[in-house]
Amino acid sequence: MRKLLKWLLIALVLMIAAALVLSLIYRDRITRLLAVNSLFSEEKIVGNFSNMKGMFFNAPIPPEGPGDEVEEWPRWPAPLPSSFPHDGNDIATGTFLEETATTSLLVVRNGAITFEEYYLGTKPDDLRISWSVAKSFLSAVFGIAVENDQIESLDDPVTKYVPALTGTAYDGVTIRNTLNMATGVKFNEDYLDFWSDINKMGRTLALGTSMDDFAASLDERVREQGTVRQYTSIDTHVLAMVLRAATGRSLIELVGEQIVGAIGFEKAPYYLTDGEGVAFALAGLNLTTRDYARFGQMFLQHGKWYGKQIVPREWADQSVVATAPAQSVREDGFGYGYQWWIPPGAADGEFMARGIYDQYIYVNRITNSVIVKTSANRKFREPGNAERTVAFFRAVAGAK
Repeated sequence: MRKLLKWLLIALVLMIAAALVLSLIYRDRITRLLAVNSLFSEEKIVGNFSNMKGMFFNAPIPPEGPGDEVEEWPRWPAPLPSSFPHDGNDIATGTFLEETATTSLLVVRNGAITFEEYYLGTKPDDLRISWSVAKSFLSAVFGIAVENDQIESLDDPVTKYVPALTGTAYDGVTIRNTLNMATGVKFNEDYLDFWSDINKMGRTLALGTSMDDFAASLDERVREQGTVRQYTSIDTHVLAMVLRAATGRSLIELVGEQIVGAIGFEKAPYYLTDGEGVAFALAGLNLTTRDYARFGQMFLQHGKWYGKQIVPREWADQSVVATAPAQSVREDGFGYGYQWWIPPGAADGEFMARGIYDQYIYVNRITNSVIVKTSANRKFREPGNAERTVAFFRAVAGAK
């Protein structure tokens, strides 16, 4: 009995020692994994959204373009409407901003800032996580590659450019259907399900393993491509794989040269990356609120910035209309283009980039308005939240 206890004690000591050694070896991975698990907690979410660099692999986006000096926007101070109508009721603006945990709000009308405010202790120079707003940036540089004939046709299969996806769920899927999120690939995007594909992907990012390998691990389609739209974030990573193969350059380089440098951003942004330095294309962009607005203003101007065509006009116009199948898994009235959202009942030239927890770039060409709203809204999935936000944007933009 004493011998057994002795051996059990030795085994326990060895196990503790091994655990300590492993914890030292994998300390950074464990830290990132713990960060993922508490990323959206009520007490940390606001600070986390302005400090993603401290929790994940990341890479700066160098302005590899001409690096023109940042243009100073004129300011036309104007108050927000005190309330806005929604479903026949007036909603107090201040209450809405508070209830949706707004961290910044910036309004540009007729090329000038008319409102700019920062909330919940955040600051103007914070680099704020984009979440899925990043998808629209990917779309912009994708359109440049199409214009440059680096991508021959949107009806090409993605495997023409990325043979590694042969035999996966993406085998034979066209670029167009991937842009429209109509791939038919089986993917669970439920953020509240620990075992969902989107949360497995988050752990892939935190542990520093390959996002390319994760995309290639998907092996099932649930429907014919091009028939139904289902919001599938990993589709955007596949588009980034196509873009890298077609251009021979990283997404970080392309965004740095073709967007950041070409427009002239106020502050150098960064991408979250996987452990191989590959940009987290679908959600990992971090910018200031003003620079989100610059990107929106460029699209309002049909891809042009201060007289220079940044994104081809044809792409800037085609990508922001509802070309995805009208039938969608989640029938919410929103349309979808090439990685851009079109709100219900949209007028021509009304569209937006949109990310979880209420990140928005709203563009209205009719009223010549761009509105950026960043948030830490843990209630973003509540019924009516998105529709109420669109009603607020329309009221602020002066839309009919």
